[in-house]
Amino acid sequence: MAIAEQNERLSVPPQAQSARGALASLSLATLLSSLGTSIASVGLPSLMQAFGASFQSVQWVVLAYLLAITTLIVSAGRLADMFGRRPLLLGGIALFTLASILCGLAPTLWLLIAARAVQGLGAALMMALTLAFVAETVSKAKTGSAMGLLGAMSAIGTTLGPSLGGLLIAGFGWRAIFLVNVPLGMLTFALAYRALPARGKPAQADRGKFDAVGTALLALTLAAYALAMTLGRGNFGALNLGLLIAAGIGVVLFAAAQAKVKNPLIKLASFRDLQLSASLAMSLVVATVMMATLVVAPFYLSRGLGLDAARVGLVLSTGPLVSALSALLAGRLTDRFGAHRMMVAGLASLAIGTFLLSLAMTKLGIASYVVPITVTCIGYALFQTSNNAAIMTGVGAGERGVVSGLLNLSRNLGLITGASLMGVVFAIASAGEQDILSSVAAARGMQVTFQTATALALVALFLALLSARTVGRAQPSVS
Repeated sequence: MAIAEQNERLSVPPQAQSARGALASLSLATLLSSLGTSIASVGLPSLMQAFGASFQSVQWVVLAYLLAITTLIVSAGRLADMFGRRPLLLGGIALFTLASILCGLAPTLWLLIAARAVQGLGAALMMALTLAFVAETVSKAKTGSAMGLLGAMSAIGTTLGPSLGGLLIAGFGWRAIFLVNVPLGMLTFALAYRALPARGKPAQADRGKFDAVGTALLALTLAAYALAMTLGRGNFGALNLGLLIAAGIGVVLFAAAQAKVKNPLIKLASFRDLQLSASLAMSLVVATVMMATLVVAPFYLSRGLGLDAARVGLVLSTGPLVSALSALLAGRLTDRFGAHRMMVAGLASLAIGTFLLSLAMTKLGIASYVVPITVTCIGYALFQTSNNAAIMTGVGAGERGVVSGLLNLSRNLGLITGASLMGVVFAIASAGEQDILSSVAAARGMQVTFQTATALALVALFLALLSARTVGRAQPSVS
């Protein structure tokens, strides 16, 4: 019996033997990076009191983390393609864990902000490489399920952050919201060190000199855009306009630099692939749409429906909870019916959900939000899982890191854009009413904002149909 079991074990490729452990470590890394985003927000009031600082100052505890991820995630993926994904992912987990210790021990606000930026660098490495590792450790037949699991862990981290952070601050103080990452990080590192394949090597074609100029230009460009969208808290002034112009100039300079260098950070020719370009565009648009639920929904629930803070928080948790549960099912559906079919189905569900939200039927009470947001988040989970699976199974082994970084970048840029754009739309629509604090104003803002979101969702659906049609035409020539 023991010999039979040993023979069976030997007949399984080493990659398949460690697939479960690898997927577990990748899931924990995804949880850590999303938890790092959501848990800090709940601590801002405590940080204001602890350091005697203004809100404008303490908000950099959140912004520094997001900016580090946004500006460095593509470079992190490219470095992994060149020098190996395993050491870079392990380094990212270790860096995130060490930075969490520095955050928890920081004696001043500015040291805390600096430590959060370092923590964001670690998170960028983890986010860029988890998707890339799925394609390397999981068979194509199970890629959808693996992507669904990562999506579920991301949603759980987002959902768990505020509630866990609140409990930790109440029991142990603000430092605990950063120190809680330390045991989780150590567990993730140990599991990843043991389970991730050590033999994965970067493609020889991609070895070469790292594009430092392109990296610097892209980082500065993304930082300028992110700051243009976040500074001023909805008041778009001269500084925001200047940063936006600087970002536009940066795009031109970056494209020119990439065209000249031998080993570019991003191969511009890759964007000629309609499937890749469409997937990145859809990811950006969908993230913009989903940000409306975070920016606008609290005002609708509190002002439009008259809910107190506790009930607002409870109702808002519906979306992330549905996303987490749906992502697991979305993975299996993607494996069974194909990524492109599920992508179209997910975007159709997203468009229907946002349209129902645009009706803002306050007479129905909480159901006027819970039912549409359930439809919306099911669609989002289905799209996110199938889109990631479609891209990562079709990309070459030597480019998985940078493409994974681009996918995460498009999502982050969408979230940043949505926070600004949807907030402005809501503010303008609400201002059309005499009393902008009234339930009527909140309902009107909700309607116009989600009408805009529905239009964007339909744009994404059109891109999905176009991409699916292109893939359908190309398949006969492959067989």
